[in-house]
Amino acid sequence: MKSHDISQTREQIRSGRSFKEIVSEYLDRIDQTNPDLNIVLRDSREEAMKQADSIEQKVRIGTAGPLAGSIMGIKDVICEKDKIVSCASNMLRDFHSVYDATVVERLRQQDAILLSRLNMDEFAMGSSTENSVWGASKNPLDPTRVTGGSSGGSAAAVAAGFANATLGSDTGGSIRQPAAYCGVVGLKPSYGRVSRYGLVAYASSFDSIGPLTHTVEDAALVLNAIAGRDDNDGTSAFIDVPDYTAVISGATAKGLRIGVPEEYFGDGLDPEIRDAVMQRVTQLENDGATIVPIHLPHTKYAIATYYVLATAEASSNLARYDGVKYGHRADQKRVREVLKQEEKFLKEQIKQAESDDSKSAWTRKLERMDSPLVRLYKETRAEGFGIEVKRRIMLGTYVLSAGYYEAYYGKAQKIRRLIKNDFEQAFKSVDVIVSPTAPTTAFKLGSNVDDPVQMYLNDIYTISANLAGICGISVPCGNHSDGMPIGLQFMANAFDESSLLRAGLLIQKQ
Repeated sequence: MKSHDISQTREQIRSGRSFKEIVSEYLDRIDQTNPDLNIVLRDSREEAMKQADSIEQKVRIGTAGPLAGSIMGIKDVICEKDKIVSCASNMLRDFHSVYDATVVERLRQQDAILLSRLNMDEFAMGSSTENSVWGASKNPLDPTRVTGGSSGGSAAAVAAGFANATLGSDTGGSIRQPAAYCGVVGLKPSYGRVSRYGLVAYASSFDSIGPLTHTVEDAALVLNAIAGRDDNDGTSAFIDVPDYTAVISGATAKGLRIGVPEEYFGDGLDPEIRDAVMQRVTQLENDGATIVPIHLPHTKYAIATYYVLATAEASSNLARYDGVKYGHRADQKRVREVLKQEEKFLKEQIKQAESDDSKSAWTRKLERMDSPLVRLYKETRAEGFGIEVKRRIMLGTYVLSAGYYEAYYGKAQKIRRLIKNDFEQAFKSVDVIVSPTAPTTAFKLGSNVDDPVQMYLNDIYTISANLAGICGISVPCGNHSDGMPIGLQFMANAFDESSLLRAGLLIQKQ
């Protein structure tokens, strides 16, 4: 049995089907297939089955919330009370959250069943879900390929029928790129549209929580539930949230102005993906849309700008993981023993020194030895973080260091403003901007893992939306000759998710 969208599942319940039976089928698929795909980290089957009875009764008597019928998975970077929130890191392998994220509270209030916790790149840093302490996830459409990342588990869970909707987070494309690779819909809301309270931070001025679903309609339905001001998040916006499901009803291409940026269709893009996207754009033009060539000149600096600013914020955000308050802690006894051995060695070298200069050098090393607390910090972070997280912490620390701050971080902030200006100018003449979601389809597992630059380039079309704080959506637009899905991306101005969803729905209906 294939997974159904939310409205189809709710209609099955209305027609007399047991919701517990439906949930059981999802669990059966997880039990049968997940051991090979490694998408679901943990499930809440007992809790879900209890909820199913209650929600079924609400559906039958007409008092159920809008998300009744949704069987959802949550990326393992979003807090659920009393659940392990590992961020796919050894640092938080056994950490239990003591509260619910705002988005989780809102989903529960609307009768969503939260069935599973989903795999991801460690601390949301990656584009393939290969950087996970729990091991890589595999693409359910071709298990030799990646799911994308960092919300790879969230996209793959929908594609595999383990959930009919999930939540992911998007810092530079981490919802949209895996959505494209797995052939599902992925929506990144505008910065400030959805509360980040309860989202473990990667880069606080970039992070957004959003849905991954089978359909654009379901994305609108979930966004309805999670969007809106939250006093627990000072960056959430005081802007009214429309009823997105009503807004997209009856959407047509007539009058829609679509910007086509030359910069997003040049070198590095797979020709088949370019053709697939432009065929859909041509169809929209035939249906009444207006196609407007535009330029986004500063997007050529987007990758470099992002990896200066995002790593700087990551370096600051991850400084809290020191092994003292919570999370992984290195073995203190072993740390003390190592320090004793080092001290003993240095003192022996001082005694055996044959010159004053040599003796002074060894003495300085002894004087500069770490204290037990400092060494505990170092050992904890060395053991707790994986290689990609360490790489980004080091990059971020470097660009924030004295002597380099203005040359890198300060300059990148200025370029970020120029990129935002490019989009603001473009949206004066267009409603949405179209592009591919990614330059290729899902690549083979292991093929890019040792090439960080190539991995970073997978986000070349998605990063700018995070830099500018605008919204974006990836919708499937056909298959490549390699058999894998192709994603088409729309971007719209900040807080104009309505235009984004309308455009996405038009592609879905083609």
